[in-house]
Amino acid sequence: MDYKDTLLLPSTTFPMRGNLPQNEPQTYQTWNANQYAYNTMCANRQNSKDSFTLHDGPPYANGHLHIGHALNKILKDIIIKLHYFKGQSVRYTPGWDCHGLPIEQQVEKEQSKSSLSTSAFRALCRKHAQKFLSIQMQEFKDLGVLGDFANPYKTMDFGFEASIYQVLAQVAQKGLLAERSKPIFWSWAARSALAEAEVEYKDKEDHSIFVGFPLTKESLQALKLDSLDTHSPIQAVIWTTTPWTLPANQAICLHPNESYIITQEGYIIAKALLESIMQEGISKGKILAELQGSSFENYRAINPLNGRESLLIVGEHVLMSGGSGLVHSAPGHGEEDYFACLKYELEVLMPVDDRGCYDESLREKGLFRAEDVGQFIGMRVFDANEKILPLLGEHLLKSAKFIHSYPHCWRTHEPVIYRATKQWFILMDKPYHNGKTLRQVALEAIEKTKFYPESGRNRIRTMIENRPDWCISRQRAWGVPIAFFVEKSSGKAILDSSVLAHIGEIFSKKGCDVWWELDNAELLPESHKHRASELEKCQHILDVWFDSGSTWFGVLKSGFYDAGNFPADMYLEGSDQHRGWFQSSLLLSCALQGIAPYKSVLTHGFTMDERGEKMSKSKGNVILPQEVLKSSGSEILRLWVALSDYQNDQKISKNILQQVGEQYKKLRNTLRFLLANCNDLQTLSDPKDLSQIDRFIIKLARIHFLRVQEEFASYNFASGLQTLMHFITNDLSGIYLDLCKDSLYCDSADDKGRRAKQSVMAAIASNLCALLAPILTYTINEVLQHAPEIVRQGSRDVFDLRIIALYDVEPEADFDFAIQLRDKCSELLDTLKKDKRIKSGLELCIEGDFGDFTEVAQWLILSEYTPKEQISSFTLNGKTFRLSTSAGYRCERCWRYMAAREGGLCARCQEVLAR
Repeated sequence: MDYKDTLLLPSTTFPMRGNLPQNEPQTYQTWNANQYAYNTMCANRQNSKDSFTLHDGPPYANGHLHIGHALNKILKDIIIKLHYFKGQSVRYTPGWDCHGLPIEQQVEKEQSKSSLSTSAFRALCRKHAQKFLSIQMQEFKDLGVLGDFANPYKTMDFGFEASIYQVLAQVAQKGLLAERSKPIFWSWAARSALAEAEVEYKDKEDHSIFVGFPLTKESLQALKLDSLDTHSPIQAVIWTTTPWTLPANQAICLHPNESYIITQEGYIIAKALLESIMQEGISKGKILAELQGSSFENYRAINPLNGRESLLIVGEHVLMSGGSGLVHSAPGHGEEDYFACLKYELEVLMPVDDRGCYDESLREKGLFRAEDVGQFIGMRVFDANEKILPLLGEHLLKSAKFIHSYPHCWRTHEPVIYRATKQWFILMDKPYHNGKTLRQVALEAIEKTKFYPESGRNRIRTMIENRPDWCISRQRAWGVPIAFFVEKSSGKAILDSSVLAHIGEIFSKKGCDVWWELDNAELLPESHKHRASELEKCQHILDVWFDSGSTWFGVLKSGFYDAGNFPADMYLEGSDQHRGWFQSSLLLSCALQGIAPYKSVLTHGFTMDERGEKMSKSKGNVILPQEVLKSSGSEILRLWVALSDYQNDQKISKNILQQVGEQYKKLRNTLRFLLANCNDLQTLSDPKDLSQIDRFIIKLARIHFLRVQEEFASYNFASGLQTLMHFITNDLSGIYLDLCKDSLYCDSADDKGRRAKQSVMAAIASNLCALLAPILTYTINEVLQHAPEIVRQGSRDVFDLRIIALYDVEPEADFDFAIQLRDKCSELLDTLKKDKRIKSGLELCIEGDFGDFTEVAQWLILSEYTPKEQISSFTLNGKTFRLSTSAGYRCERCWRYMAAREGGLCARCQEVLAR
């Protein structure tokens, strides 16, 4: 008789191999057909008292997805599903940022902007954005991401453009909007103003020069310095790294409370910096006179480049950390210079055009000498540095080159300039809300927000504390226009609420392209049509950070989307968004609502290769999500996200993904084993039928699963999964499943002990499904398609997941002792096997005082029979335990050494076969 045919071997249709690249797309197609999966999630929780809204930070509709997109969207999807499976009503409306420079640049590669009307050019931009929006939408779905893809938000939709404009109008009516000429970051490569968030710092080589500005005769006499015996005329020594700004110099700023000296050479420098100046070789250090900085105020020096007078002023922003202690001040080229010169009502000179080139005002204002000016008009300012130096003559006291951190445009990667232009600003320090400024309201909102990680709070707080007014205007075509009418006579913007509301209504129906297509009279309400000829249109568009920063209004408060509640429960993006989307959203929400648009902010790091280096095509270390889907499947990418310490930079490579694949196999095969061994279970056992070992594993499961839930609730998925994998590997697979095999395979089908073990496995399988469903949604759905009804509990699919409650039982034996016993015994068995004294632990029996633990042989996977010959012994907790060979013979069915005769069966197996 072949006893194998009498065994109750595990059976399941759930395959060992997932074949994810082939099988996932079919399931995702089903889920996305008529948005079945997301709609099911919404319908299943429509009566829930608790809700969770994750407001999507819009990716840019330009190009295919990269691995950073995958990290971001998968993390959002995991969190949405986590809250869904906790029983909450969830909402997630995906969105896209559709305006901005990168799309303009892509379109301009194919069609010259100058050959098109603004409307025609914008139409091409809209088409480009829609193309990649559609591509990205499908690529997100391929990652198993669910959301309201049937009604996503797009910042270029007519209604959405109108909502962005509505936010602008409300900010204006709050009195927080101002137009002024002020130096701002200017990208000459993009020909547009830049916000703080659009600037990145990189190393750049520049000149470091010390230049002497001779004091006027009148100033020397008034300061009583004209009698000093100096080697050369007395000069105010400035230090600068931007020689190209010298033509626009209007002042030299000194610190009012610092001491300044006149050296033997005739140089005026800060006393605190004398040693530094000596090290530069500019002065030998002999002091002829000493005055307070405030003594120089309102006297004058001569700019050696053009002979123009430069006013000596004072300001507390002057530092003694380097240079000469005298600051060359060109109010058109620096924010501190601008504010310092503003107090003295000095003209803001701006001889640089939007291409970063000197313009005709060089000649008009006399900013170079007549014989020199011609060569500079039309020259890019960075190219002018070398040509300016010789023109300074003997007044160039020292010149060198050095490398320093310098602001660059984050889109074009070219160095930026400070350039004074007329721009629109949101004011940070004007009281507007119960006497508080926008800065104050935003800082208070930050304190009420939960941050994951907590360090994010300090990061955004510091940025808000130190940020300047927000420049929201850009000089491009593809964006929402700052659609204000301006009086030709006064230059004053018309911010009448009826005019703004009328324009917004037109935008909602026809889109904001009409700002360029319709004439003034067509855009004005009846009350203002008579003024059409007196007005002109503002030609600026909004900073794209304003677009995305107002999405809380357009998505959560407009009523156009079933997107959840305001404020959102969570904003989730990369850590760079403290200076971007988190901040722009915070400022606009605080401006209009007085609160943050989010209750919590979660940030993740950036993706790197396995050596921690940035990915680049030239290095050949780029991992594309599309390639991972083809080779491994989205579940592997999803598990990589969950296993990663996402709050720091993430490492990814083929090797790392292989390791993740091994983790996935462990999870899949554990679930498969559990399903296969529950295949004939019809009803769950009564708790009283659970053995000591069953109760032990249930307690461990309960402890570990609770820890996992707590970690997941704090979005610590990596540590939660680490806890889960430890339980599966060491406790569930390493102990329980292994020792259960004898009962599962060899006991009778209706044996109470066997049924109890199956019941425990069914409950653990069900709870594993619940824990893993937010992360491995496809796999758990597949599990349920193949699971016996006792595990499935009537679930149609993963979105209808029903969970078996873990038994509420406690072990009745001392399992701390039992684990020590197992470890000691396993150690001895390994030695006996190596010494070839035994082939299997089933050849042995154990004797000793086991206290209240009655399932020792099953626990240690030994035979429980009359001992024959002692083979080894050990001491544990003062007790001696003996290992002996069994007096029985090997049972031909179960292989335990418990048969009365050779070739026979043990009593248990005889009974099973007899039945």
